[in-house]
Formats: sequence, structure tokens, C-alpha cells
Amino acid sequence: MKKTNIDIVVGLFLIGGLLSFIYMSLQLGEFSVFAMEKNYTINAEFDSVSGLKKGAVVEIAGVNVGKVFDITLSADDRANVVMLVAKEVRITDDAIASIKTHGIIGDKYIKIVQGGSDEFLADNDLMFETESALDLESLVSKFIFGKVK
Repeated sequence: MKKTNIDIVVGLFLIGGLLSFIYMSLQLGEFSVFAMEKNYTINAEFDSVSGLKKGAVVEIAGVNVGKVFDITLSADDRANVVMLVAKEVRITDDAIASIKTHGIIGDKYIKIVQGGSDEFLADNDLMFETESALDLESLVSKFIFGKVK
């Protein structure tokens, strides 16, 4: 083989390796270009989302149905949580979203309990029934030091 042919083969091998590395990095990082096409967004407002992070799991009956996409502060000083939920999952308009913890010191996640309504939330709808995160530190301090006023 000539030197130019070897250079071309080595260059193609490096490009293929780089593309494979990029693909694996995106897959392991759970990044998807088509994530918005497979999901719809649901908004929920909480008084406190202490410990909840972007990318946290959204569960119904213990089954992972989505993830937390964004957390922002709303105009009325409440935490607005945007969740990406799989399109095949239908959430009733009277469902309750609660922030829970896996184990005692585990990661926070959102647990959704379906209601009895026949109406379902659509893309970008707001969940009205929410339960904020339990603040373990304040509970421990109340137990140790008595009632905090």
C-alpha cells in the first residue's frame, strides 16, 4: 500500500472511533435528541423541592414513567417542576404528585398517585395537587430541641 492509502485508512479508523465514543457518551449520559418526541411535559408547583434535582425519576406505582426536566421559581415564590412523562402514560387531572425519598438518605423522586377522574392531563398542563418534600433536618431538630416557633 502507498503511504496516502495508509493515511486514509488510519484517518477513517480514528473518525469511526471518535463517532463511537460520542455515541456511547450520549447513551450513558441518557441524552437523547428525540427525547421531546417520546414524552410530553407536565408542570407541578410545590412549596418546597428541597433535595430534588434535574433528572430525578418520576414514578407511578413504583414504575419509572419519566424524569424531572427543569426546576424553577415561579412568580408566586413556589417551585415549578417540569416533568417529562412518556407519551403512552396518561395522568388523570386529579392525580397527586409527591416528593419522596428512596430509603432514609436516598435520592429524591416524584411519586404520582392517579386519581379517579376520567379527564387526563395534556402537554404543558399543571398538576394542582402536590405534596412537598419532607424536610428531615427540621424534623430531627424539632425532636431533639423541642418545638421550634
